[in-house]
This record gives sequence, structure tokens and C-alpha cells, in this order.
Amino acid sequence: MQLGKISRRQLFKGFGLTSGIAGLLSGSSIARAVAGACGLTPPQTEGPFYPVKDQADKDSDLTIVRGATERAKGQVIYVQGKVTDEHCVPVSRALVEIWQACKSGRYNHPGDESGQPLDPNFQYWGKAVTDEQGKYTFKTILPGHYQASPAWIRPPHIHYKVYARGFFDLTTQMYFAGNPYNEKDLILKALPVEERQRVLVTLRDAGATFEPGSQWGTFDITLRRVRG
Repeated sequence: MQLGKISRRQLFKGFGLTSGIAGLLSGSSIARAVAGACGLTPPQTEGPFYPVKDQADKDSDLTIVRGATERAKGQVIYVQGKVTDEHCVPVSRALVEIWQACKSGRYNHPGDESGQPLDPNFQYWGKAVTDEQGKYTFKTILPGHYQASPAWIRPPHIHYKVYARGFFDLTTQMYFAGNPYNEKDLILKALPVEERQRVLVTLRDAGATFEPGSQWGTFDITLRRVRG
């Protein structure tokens, strides 16, 4: 698979963002604000496979395509999280988009020439809107890894785009803790170690909470507020 050309400017644009506290506070308010500050989610490259065609089914359950008689192949996972600002205040009505490869590691995109099979029962792209507590949930499958270049295998990951009024848009990627391909991934390694932890998710058995046999993880997202 050819990973599209990613310039250094694109790769590192916006990297190194740190959490901050805006406004002038006094006394114990400062201590509370510092203690509760949420670190910004680091931006990452969009990559070459952002969806270019609209689709009828674009809800938050990527395991079933509307009208299909079978479900997607692969390990079912649930990804939950909360969208907040730098002070950990929930952001409601944020639009969260995800897109990813199917179990074989292929994207439903004309630029993906890997030759791996597509899954006609996988949705590939979905969206959710956060509730009043800033929460969102996606049901999807664990994506496959793929060959980005002769010396580079991209680990399983999910792409995110998040939009909310009054905030800067965020494009990032979410990875799965413990995957052996994480250590040599050029995009993940470009992040400082402390920021790397913010895009790693640990999957756990869902137990009785979700569908039997599924796994779940938490990916919280912190957006930077636009200062007028």
C-alpha cells in the first residue's frame, strides 16, 4: 500500500501543544484549575484515506451496514469517551467522526491499492454527537495493520476528526496499547512520550456491559477553545 506523501509540515503541524489555563483567577480557584486541567489531545496527520464518497449509513455502529444481511468481520470493540475543554468542562453537541481500515487492513478509498479484500459488511466511516456530558460511543471492529512502505507497517489505528462551535477542529489518531507495531510507527513516534499516552487506548473484555465477546476502551478528547 502506498501511504501518500506526508510533508514534515503536515506531520508536525500543531505538535507539541500543551495544556494551559486561560483567564485570570485568584486564590484557591487557581489551585483547583491547575489540578483539574486536561491536557490537549495531540493532533496527528489526517493521512491519505479520509472518505471521499458519501454513504447512506454513517451512524455510530460500524459493524452493520444498512440493508446488509451479515455483520462486519473482526473483533467487535466499543470505544467510549468524553470531549472536554482544557479545564475538563464537557463539550456537548461536538461532532465526532471516525474512519478506519477493515479487518484486512484495507480502507474503502480509491487511493488504497493494497489488494487486500474489502469487507462489504463494514461501514468504514461513522459519526456521533456528544451528549450534555460530552460523552460519545462507537461500536466498530479492531482494524487490521497494513504495509505503509517496505520498511514500515502501520499499527491498527482509528482516525478521528472532532468539531465543536467555539473550538479549534482536531484531527488525530487513536492506537491500541500493547500492539507490537506501535513502537516503530513513524507517526506515533513523532509525538513526545507524554503525548503518546494520550492517544493509546487499552482494550478490556466487555463483560456484561456490552455484546458478549466484545471489548471496550476509553478515548477521551480535549479540544482547544478559540479565544475571541
